[in-house]
Amino acid sequence: MASSPSPADLLAFAEGLADAARPIALAHFRTALDIVSKADESPVTVADRAIEAELRARIEARFPEHGIFGEEMGVKRGSGPTWVIDPIDGTKSFVTGLPLFGTLIAMLEEGRPVLGLIDMPALGERWTGSAAGAFLNGRPARTSACRAVKDARFFTTSPEPFRGADEAIYRRFVEGTAIRRFGGDCYAYGLLASGHCDLIAECGLQPYDYMALVPVIEASGGVVTDWSGAALTLGSDGRVLAAATPALHAEALRLVAG
Repeated sequence: MASSPSPADLLAFAEGLADAARPIALAHFRTALDIVSKADESPVTVADRAIEAELRARIEARFPEHGIFGEEMGVKRGSGPTWVIDPIDGTKSFVTGLPLFGTLIAMLEEGRPVLGLIDMPALGERWTGSAAGAFLNGRPARTSACRAVKDARFFTTSPEPFRGADEAIYRRFVEGTAIRRFGGDCYAYGLLASGHCDLIAECGLQPYDYMALVPVIEASGGVVTDWSGAALTLGSDGRVLAAATPALHAEALRLVAG
């Protein structure tokens, strides 16, 4: 019987997936694109579909028993771990020529993300998170020491998804933090893991948007949960709160609660 792959082998395999995705993304970036709209009105491009098809084929060849959950091609159930793929996170950035798009890859064991990767093809930057720690291009990544919301550098991708009660919470973050920045999608979470921002709040995300972020943030010393403080799962409601320190996260949860 073949031995199970080690955590290092799995991480190397995930990096190989990202290596395969990069040239596909860059071949289509800032070119004329075939853009269609999905049911949620987010754009899909030929690059999204080509990357996911390539990564799924590689996973199925190496780990035929593993499950796959991809943004574009749905769920393949398996008997082992599950790979969660977002081929291009930040498609709106991608189709408008902004280099802040990434490929997200996670591996889940019993529903819990144990390995995560954020790859930024146009920037040549890659964060990984696993039991071995968090790294940016092979160098250790660490969150900041920020402990108070009033001192925090706050990110969210866009104010647009915040509606109703969520909008009121968003306003509390905007008014209560030291610096506010917008855009970035998955890139903001890499910046948080490396200590360049401190707090992120978002809503309306899907599992392929956030699963890969969890191991990166946690391994770098941060905390990431839903807005109630519960661990993120495939069934979470899409509200994500990430903070550089447990103290900052706890205060941010109190801000959410009003």
